[in-house]
Amino acid sequence: QVQLRESGGGSVQSGGSLRLSCEVSGISSTRFGMGWLRQAPGKGREGVASIDYDGRTNYADSVKGRFTVSRDNAKNTLILQMNSLKPEDTAMYYCAARPSYSRGTLNPSQYNYWGQGTQVTVSS
Repeated sequence: QVQLRESGGGSVQSGGSLRLSCEVSGISSTRFGMGWLRQAPGKGREGVASIDYDGRTNYADSVKGRFTVSRDNAKNTLILQMNSLKPEDTAMYYCAARPSYSRGTLNPSQYNYWGQGTQVTVSS
């Protein structure tokens, strides 16, 4: 049974930081590409950050320089460190997995497995 479980969301003031975690089971995060995607109120789902099986990363322009994605292969855990948060970062954040040959994609349609999401709210 494939399972992705996010944690670490919450409410924070503009300029603050949050660290999101995703526990992965049923698949190996070293064999799949992983990603963080989000959906803001009234918006479609968009890719935020991806990390490939070899550790290569890709980021949406809106979060470059502020967010960092990483993986702990031993624990099969995906991390998103979010710094300098802005109100426009407010969204439901999802952990997702995709085939490793979809290198660096931020396209939600390329992801096969999804967590339930964790809410991030940034106030001004």
